[in-house]
Parts: sequence; structure tokens; C-alpha cells
Amino acid sequence: MSCKVRLMEDGSLDEEPLTLKEIAYQKLCNNLDIISSHRPDGQRVLNPCIVLPNEICDGFLENYQRFNRPLDDSVIRLFEDTQRTSLKIVNLRNSTLSSIGLETLMRHKLFALSMWYCDMITVGSHHLLAHYGDSLRSLELGISSHLLQYGEPNEKEPVDFQLTCPHLRRLVLNGVVMHHRLQFAHLHDLGHLDLTSCVLANFSLEALGSLPNLHTLILFNVWPIANQLHAICCLRRLCTLDISISSSGNGHGTYDLPDQTLEMLMDNLRHLTHLDISGTNLAGNGVATKESTSTSGSQPSTKMEQHFALTDIPGLASRTQRPLQFLGLYHTAHWACKRHDIPALEVAGDANEQQILTAARYYHDRPVLLTRVLNDLYHLFRFENCKDIHTALDVVLSAMDRHLKFKHMQISGSATLFYIVKGRDRSKFGALLRNHIIRTLLNGMEMHITDDTMLRNGYLTLTQFHMPVDVLFEYERLIKILLHGVSKTEQEGFVQRIAIYLLNTLACQVDGRQKLFLGELGVVSTMFTLIKDRLTRSVFDDVMEVAWSTMWNVTDETAINCKRFLDGRGMEYFLKCLHTFPDRDELLRNMMGLLGNVAEVKWLRPKLMTQEFIEVFARLLDSLSDGIEVSYNAAGVLAHIASDGADAWTIKTPSREHVLERMVAAIQRWNIKSERNINYRSFEPILSLVRCYETPQCQHWAVWALANLTQVYPEKYCKLVEQENGIQILNELIEHESPYCEIKRIARLVIEQCDSGSDRMVEG
Repeated sequence: MSCKVRLMEDGSLDEEPLTLKEIAYQKLCNNLDIISSHRPDGQRVLNPCIVLPNEICDGFLENYQRFNRPLDDSVIRLFEDTQRTSLKIVNLRNSTLSSIGLETLMRHKLFALSMWYCDMITVGSHHLLAHYGDSLRSLELGISSHLLQYGEPNEKEPVDFQLTCPHLRRLVLNGVVMHHRLQFAHLHDLGHLDLTSCVLANFSLEALGSLPNLHTLILFNVWPIANQLHAICCLRRLCTLDISISSSGNGHGTYDLPDQTLEMLMDNLRHLTHLDISGTNLAGNGVATKESTSTSGSQPSTKMEQHFALTDIPGLASRTQRPLQFLGLYHTAHWACKRHDIPALEVAGDANEQQILTAARYYHDRPVLLTRVLNDLYHLFRFENCKDIHTALDVVLSAMDRHLKFKHMQISGSATLFYIVKGRDRSKFGALLRNHIIRTLLNGMEMHITDDTMLRNGYLTLTQFHMPVDVLFEYERLIKILLHGVSKTEQEGFVQRIAIYLLNTLACQVDGRQKLFLGELGVVSTMFTLIKDRLTRSVFDDVMEVAWSTMWNVTDETAINCKRFLDGRGMEYFLKCLHTFPDRDELLRNMMGLLGNVAEVKWLRPKLMTQEFIEVFARLLDSLSDGIEVSYNAAGVLAHIASDGADAWTIKTPSREHVLERMVAAIQRWNIKSERNINYRSFEPILSLVRCYETPQCQHWAVWALANLTQVYPEKYCKLVEQENGIQILNELIEHESPYCEIKRIARLVIEQCDSGSDRMVEG
């Protein structure tokens, strides 16, 4: 498993950029119409005259899955014509292809086939190996690849099959029940055999004695094998032996004579370089032994001739002078991995950071065990004791990417990612690495969308990134996941609160197109559901407050979302909240800010022209809630409504003149230096009111708004006034005869402030 996360020359952590070939594959995967088209029945087929050589075909399947697209039959159908396409090496993971798609692949006379988490493949397809297995050199049937096993884990009935793949060099089976008639004698080329979690039943490992080239035997989680040890000892050419188990809690992995058993294996398998006894007691109890290495056999030797070596693992005493390249001691009895004298160059264990990272690399396709390893890594990061950040990141990301469907892996990995991203090295992460972390989190959250723990871990980790800049490349997918967290999780729960916080943050800082997308996905109706629930229970909380804030943000300069608010009985909820929670300043500010957005839409303003609404807005002109915010927004709503002219004022009471008088009185009470809790991306709605010469009171509110914002935040808003031709519009107002003197005085303040701001920029 190669390390993709690297320490770059500038000290940053990042991944290598895509090569030109990878960019081309990415383009192709995103645009299948380049090489294919749809038939009338909707099926996708390869375009005529397109011929794809083997290198491109293998690379396409690999990269199609790499860029997070599950392979299904519709894609595999592109390879139906074996004369125009050619596949040799196929690795399937998290694929939804059926047995039909698998047969399409097998007809290419594959050299290597690997399948993991391919749930749609059934045991009924095992005959494909008999028909098309002659060419296979490598066959890997991982978890949830039911070609040789039944779908349910408790179905331990053997499938009656024979390995009719005579040229296999590498065979990996997972969870297969091995029946006693299974023959291996014809697999003369087999060198690597992995029987992880297989059930031997009446199958004897003596059948492997006829394999002259067998150098690697993996028996992880195969139990019992105590009665098979003598057969293993006969496999004298073995270089790698794994007899580890994932847990010894059920008594598995406990040998009656551990020291003697391990010594027997070492005496017979003298070519071993890699040994894994994790989860067993084969390392003994930790009492060191001396191994005599006399050159004269049983004859006495001089002091110079005899050499003594020390080891804390008695059964490995014979390897003290010739240490193993790798030794697996993860979760062994008596904490063997914490001993000092271990005759191995590399150790997988949980004693320190190096052992944990080694375990993660070696156990990358053992999800249950790997989840425990990630938990160990989590504790290292939680207490800031991990130094090899880039290797740890690579281990976690690889584990989560490889085992997307394994929920506990995703939960453990996302918890570890939180502490990695939260740490002091976060600022060193390059863009490609940040994207990988975010994409991996979203994949896990999407796959396990109903698990609150997974959502919580993912949301918390996402809060450590810069919003929305870091997530824009996955904006739409993230919004869907956040909406689920807001609407489908426990009311008032932590997951709901953090989801709506993130949703509001994204709604606040994105452009119009993304706000439209938020509306289309039902953000407004989702917020109404939250508000209605709390109104029913007369509960005010941060979710209620943020729900209104989210609608304020999503309606900003987005007329269709304003309409969605009104159509969803938004004004009814506004009045109920106003009545139920009259003293909640933050709530009142958010509601009036939202109504300010609605009032900016000319064709929606008639829906606000009711006696009840206008009386509420007029009453709020005198509000001292949240400084001037509520009064300011109420005046803005009324100014926009009044700007439509006297004919549009269709109610008798309160009268238009009376409301305008109260609005001006409120404006005159405000402090021009008041700090604000508001964010304008454009002054277009305000500048349109500056041109409203028929109603000077509307102009009064507009110029006061510009003056306040440019006085308090000159760096941001003076520039915005100038960019939107505000200076010219204000000069026209000053020269016009209609506006009264106070309006013109405030307009001059704006111009002077913008001029002085320009001077400061020149001086700087």
C-alpha cells in the first residue's frame, strides 16, 4: 500500500498532483459521451469505430472507481465487444455490477480479478470460473463477494466448487467454507494462498503439500488450526505465514504449549521472513531465554566459540541471529509487542506509534482488525502524541476509502480525522489533500447517512475547514447530507444543531446559483418544519434562531426563495414566533432581515400589503431590540413597500403618510456610527430607493443606510458604492429639487467618506 500523502519540499503536507494521463481519465470518466452513446432503449454502448487497447481499458476501470463512481452493468456494457476492447487486470470494489456484468468482464480472459464488497454477485455465478478461469493468474474474492459463498454470514454451508483455474499464482478467498473434495494438486503455479476467515470444516491443509511453489500462506481468523500445524510444518518453502486471529476473547488463539508450538514452526519453516501470530498466546509469557549458538554441535566449546543471544519470545530463540523481516504481535497475550528483545526488523503491534502504523499498513484489508488499529491511532492524536502525520493520514484515508461499506471503520476513521485536522499541522495541508479528506468524509457520511455517530464525526471534522471555500467542489453533495442531518435526526440533538450551523454558514457565503440550489432542495420547507416543531412545544433554542438565519441567508437576492418563503406560510410563522417569543432579540433580528429580502422583490410586495403586517412593521420601528437592527430592517421593509407609490398602498389603516412619518422619526433617532450585524453583497436594492424621487422618505432610509455602512465599515462598503455607480446616483440626488435637505446632507456624507477612503488608498 503506497503512501500518497507526502511531506513536500516547502514543509506542507499534500498529495502528488494528477498526471496528464490521470487528468485525461478523469475527463473521460466525467464525460462518457466522448466514447459512447445511448441506444433507443437507454442502454449505453461504445461508439462505432472506437477501439480501446488494453492499457486504456484497465486504466479506465481503475480510475472510474477512483473518482468515486461505483461500477455497474451500464458501464461494464461498454466492454461487450472483446474485439474493440481488451481487459486484463480488473479490481472491483464497492461495485453494483450483477452476474451479467461479471460475465462480460470474464469473457475478456482476464489475467487478474479482484472483487471486494460486490454485493450483487451471487453464488450462482461460480460457474463463470469454470468457463473463463483458464487465463487467470490472480483471483481475489474479498468481503461480500459471494461468488463462492452464500450471502448471509450465518450460512456456513459449503459451495460445491472446484478451482478450475490451473494457472493461478495468487488466490485470496474470504469467508469461504472449504469442502473436503476441494483439490489443489493441479495448481502447480500457486505461490500465494490467503484463506482469511475461511471455514476449513473437513478440509485438511495437507492438500497444500502438493503445491511446490507455495511461499505465502495466510490463515488469518481460521480456527481451529492446532490440529493442522503438522501439515503447515511440511510446507518447507514458506516465506510468509499468518496464523493470527482478530481476538482471543473466545478462547481461539490460545495454545496449550505456546512456546513449544512456535519453536516447532520455526524449526521446520526455516525460510520464514514474515510471521504473524497476532491475537494468540504463541509469544509466550515474556520470560527471556538464552539460545546457544555453538559451532560444534553437542560438543563442549570454549568461551570464545560459544555465543549467547537473548530474546523475550522463547519460541523465536532460533531467530535471534537471523531476525524476521516482519512479525505480527498485535493484541497478543501478555503484551508481547511491548517486550524489548524481539527478533524482527519490523513489528506490528500497539506498543507505540511505529508499531500501530505498521499494523495499519499490513492489515489494510482486514476491516475489523483495522478498525481497532485506527482506534489506537485515534488515542495517539487525541493526546497529540503522533509525530508521523503524513503516514497516519495516508493510513486513515486509505482505510476509509477501501472499506466504505464497513460502518465501524468509517466511524473510527472519521474520529481520527477530526483530531488530525484539528491539530496544529492543519495549516500545512495542501489543496489536493484537503479535497481528499473532505471527499472521504462525505463518502462515509453518504454511505451511512442514518448513523448519527458517523454524521456527528463528519460534521465536526468539516467545521475545521474554511467555509465555504474548501467545500465548494462538493457543495451540492454536502448540502444534501446536511439537510438529512437537520431533518432526519433527533430534535434538539447535537447532530441537528451542528448540521444547521454548517448549513447556515454555507448559505451565508455563497453566490446566487448555489442559493437557488438550496431552495430547490427544500431548505425553506425544512426550516419551516423545525420552526413548527418548536412553536408546537413553545421551545426557543439555537436551532430555531439559526433556522430563521438560514432562511434570511438563502433568500438574499434570490426572489424564487423569497416566494418559497411566502408560499410556505412564512408570514404566519413570523407572526406566531413574534407572539410566542417577543423578547428574543436574535430571533426578531433574523426574521426582520429575512422580510427585508422579501420586500426587495417588487412582484412579491403586494403579499405584504395587509393591515396586520403593516401594523406589525410600523410597531417594530420603535423597537430597541438588538441595537438598531430590528428598527432598521422594519424601516427597510416599509421603505420598499412605500416605493411602489400611493396606488399600491391598498389598505386604509394605517395610512401611508402616517407610516412614513413614523419611519422618518425612527431614522432620526438612530446613531450614524452604530455597528451592524448585517452583510451586503450588493447595494442595488438600496440604490434603487435613492432614485425614488416620488417618495423622499424612502430616499431618506436609503442614504442613511449607505452613510452608516460607509462610516463604520469604509474599507468594504466605500468600494462597493463606487463599483455600483453610487457616487453618480448620489450626486444626481443632491442636484434634484425633490429631496429635502436632510437627505442631501446625508448623501454628501457618503460621497465625502468614499472620497476620503480613495485618498487613503492612494496614500497607502
